[in-house]
Amino acid sequence: MPSREGPEAEEEFTSARAEELMAAACRAAGFSSDGATLIRFGENALFRLAAHRVIVRIARSAEYLPSVRGEVAVSRWLAQEGLPAARVLDDVQQPMIIDGYPVTFWHLIEEGSRHATYGELGKVLRDLHALVVPDGVDLPPYSVFDRSDLRIESVTGIPEDDREFLRKRGTELADRLADLRFESARGPVHGDAHVQNLMVDRRGRVILIDFENFCFDHPEWDLMVTATEHDSLGWQTAKQYADFVDAYGRDLRDWPGFSTLRAIQEFKMTTWLMQNIAESPEIAQEYARRIASLRDDDAPRDWHPG
Repeated sequence: MPSREGPEAEEEFTSARAEELMAAACRAAGFSSDGATLIRFGENALFRLAAHRVIVRIARSAEYLPSVRGEVAVSRWLAQEGLPAARVLDDVQQPMIIDGYPVTFWHLIEEGSRHATYGELGKVLRDLHALVVPDGVDLPPYSVFDRSDLRIESVTGIPEDDREFLRKRGTELADRLADLRFESARGPVHGDAHVQNLMVDRRGRVILIDFENFCFDHPEWDLMVTATEHDSLGWQTAKQYADFVDAYGRDLRDWPGFSTLRAIQEFKMTTWLMQNIAESPEIAQEYARRIASLRDDDAPRDWHPG
């Protein structure tokens, strides 16, 4: 069984390469890869197997191995807790290493006819934050700025004045964060808590997915996403946000530290989009809109989801 963990994965990670790795992983696990469909290609490649109710997930490089191991541990722990969440297969080596690439196998979630609501997101987060992380599940702290610094320095196609502004804004936000005092104790945090990371299956169950950013930190980081999307961007109606708050039991906007977390979320949303400006004129225009409004704290955030 291929299981090399060294950094052999120097070949470019393309969809064709991902398909080769998927087929090799399936052979090692005893699955058929015939007719498998690539359903997502980004930070990970996701394939749906035709012959089995299984999703095969391939991480982009060996650098993702610690994160992938954490995702497997989180999935198994949440299953034990009874919290509806994406589940890895129990009878397969997890993760499997194929030519240096981490590969995992997940139970297929067959989606129903509706999307999750903001009230359901609030309930899932309330239930998640109430859990106690057991010994043996090692979670990192929340990565506040993620890869923002790397993106700022490496992206091409932006004015140097933008780059310098973003450097200064990142330093300013780090200083503000250092002085922040959170109201809630640390615990399990999803790390990317929005309704797109919930699926509703054919039985109507709301299922939490995507554990890449799962961590042990203050729950405010999970509430930050929806609170910012509503307060700054108006991406939810008043009713949707009220349902979220009622289900969770807290409105983060009432906390004095919210303005800092809101500024951090806006900064991260801008630097994330910035790396994709070469993909289309629409993305470049959206980046220009975001960076212009970041320069004026009182300017409206007329942003579009991207």
